[in-house]
Amino acid sequence: MTSRHRSRHAAAEAPARPSPAQLQAARRKRVPDVIGPRLAILFVGINPGLYSGAVGHHFARPGNRFWPALQRSGLTPRQLAPHEERALLTYGIGITNLVPRTTAAAAELSKSELAAGGRRLVAKVHVLKPHVLAFLGIEAYRTAFGAKHVKIGPQPESIGTTQLWVLPNPSGLNAHYQLSDFARLFRRLSMARNSVRG
Repeated sequence: MTSRHRSRHAAAEAPARPSPAQLQAARRKRVPDVIGPRLAILFVGINPGLYSGAVGHHFARPGNRFWPALQRSGLTPRQLAPHEERALLTYGIGITNLVPRTTAAAAELSKSELAAGGRRLVAKVHVLKPHVLAFLGIEAYRTAFGAKHVKIGPQPESIGTTQLWVLPNPSGLNAHYQLSDFARLFRRLSMARNSVRG
């Protein structure tokens, strides 16, 4: 199959843009983890937005910088679409969420939900043992783990043998960081992954 045919095939599988009614109905949905054995990097989103819940894929809302940042940083050889998320496992990359329930905004999550999500995440990491856990959202990380002094990048703490990284939330609503910033930060993460692989 040629690259042109693959592109057409991928485009044909892309879910349609959800209607307002479908977005509201997505409050009852969850987005399955993209996980597997021997992960180099496990990305952790805060929780799925309504758009992701409606289409059933992570970081799916147009304007989210996650997918282009992966490609620009070299973590993936091309820009994957959200509905191609299972292909990430080919590159040793997975995705999970701190809190599984969908909301219109992460601000709808309570502190107790975030803390409970942190405990579930630690248990999940002990089972999966990824080389690096990359948390996408500094304020949610602080709340989930009671960490007051957190800087973007690698953290001094670890979960077993898993290194911890904290990165900004790639949502298009996060105006403090541009796509070039995410590409630079993801590139640092890619270099850390390569050094771990040795």
